[in-house]
Parts: sequence; structure tokens; C-alpha cells
Amino acid sequence: MLEFMKYLFDIIKTVIDPIFVIFLLMLISLIVFWRASKNKTGALVLLLSIVLFYAASIFPVANYLCRYLEKDYIKKTINAYQDTDVIVVLGGGAYDINYISKTFPSSSTVVRVAYAVDFYHKNLVKYFVCSGKGTGKVPEAEMMARLAVSLGVPKGKIKIDTRSVNTWQSATEINKMFDNKDISIGLVTSAFHMKRTEREFKKYFNNVSPLPADYLYSSPMGNPVARYIPRSEALYKMQTAFQEIVARIWYLVKGLF
Repeated sequence: MLEFMKYLFDIIKTVIDPIFVIFLLMLISLIVFWRASKNKTGALVLLLSIVLFYAASIFPVANYLCRYLEKDYIKKTINAYQDTDVIVVLGGGAYDINYISKTFPSSSTVVRVAYAVDFYHKNLVKYFVCSGKGTGKVPEAEMMARLAVSLGVPKGKIKIDTRSVNTWQSATEINKMFDNKDISIGLVTSAFHMKRTEREFKKYFNNVSPLPADYLYSSPMGNPVARYIPRSEALYKMQTAFQEIVARIWYLVKGLF
């Protein structure tokens, strides 16, 4: 009985998701439109839109795309103890709350810094570099540096880049910091973002190691029925994955000129 109640509760939590409610309203609209209209072309377009919306907002499809972006770093074993001269952490976003006049790092930024600090404490790292200007009133790199200090990284070991607003600028700015291009760099960012980041840094440095801090992909778990119900979280994953795919294409095109 308890298992059934838990199963039912999982389903209820899923169906009150705004994305599922919108999906239901789209289905109702399709039925009404199909019955009311003699010209079925518009209804067919709506049906196609619903199918695409459904595919983009369920976990199996979103997870598949995320796994495609992160597969090199899911299979690859990361050595937690390795010779690293510099650890570079790229910002993952920040946001302002004007009512209290504060800027906060996003959850992605916090995860990246926490992972980098943990790596720092396990290895003999000479410098801890925080990179990113961000869109908040306080530069991401400054917030990341303060967080790193609070977690035990000596302030004298930290370098910051507050000018970069994108990945290729981060690589360019870090390149200006270090004359020795043979130093070993541990690159910390999210797994979906790592391939593009790694490619940019390898334009300037000869020894770059990927250190993915977090993943969009997750192994299937929980209620199997709920995985096929449209959800906001799956749609967010899909959006992030598509943005990264577009960014990778743009960087490849940019590199041709």
C-alpha cells in the first residue's frame, strides 16, 4: 500500500507541472480546432507542434541529447589526483536581487567552484583562476573568488578574470595571464560545456585536462511512467542542450574566419 501511495504521489507531482498543464490545453485545443474547422491544414500544423513539444519535454528524449553532448566525459575516468599547475573555473551564471542590492552566483557556478576547490585541496595546484564577467552587478569571477577563499583556498593563490563574457574570451584572457604555454591546466566547467571550452583552451595551452563539475545527463530513475509525462525540468535540459549545440556550431564557423 505504501509503495502504491508513493507511486501515486509521484504521478500527482508530475501532472501539476505547468508544462504538463500546457500540453493538456494544447491537446484540447487540437480536438476543438479539428472538429470546428473544415480546413485541416491548421490542425495538422498544431498536431506537429504538439508532437515536437511533447518530445522536447520528456526525460528520455532530453536525456538522450544531453548524453550525446556529455558522452566523452561520462566515459572518461577523471583522475582526482594529478599534477596540475593551474585550475581554471569558468562561471556558470549569476543573478541580481535589486530589492536587497545583492548579486548571487547561480547553482551551476557554486557547483563548479565547490568541485574546483575540492580538486585544489587534493592536488598541488599553484594557481586557482576564476573566469567570467557575468551579467550581474558584481562580476562572477569576484563572487567565485570569495567563495573559494571561504572554502579554504588562500587568497594569494587566486587570480581572477572579470572581463570575459563568453568561452572564447575566457581562453584569450587566461592566455594573457601565463607566458608558459606548457603548464598543466585543469579546466572546470559543466560537462555539456566542456568540449567547446576544451577546444578553445587548447588553442593556447599544450596541456589541458577536462574536469567536469556537473552533468545534465542522469541515469533513469524513479517512476518509469513519470519519465514520459511532459515536465519543466526535461524542457530546461532540452533548451540548455540546444543552446550548446548552436554555440558549438557558431564557434566552428567563427574558427573558419
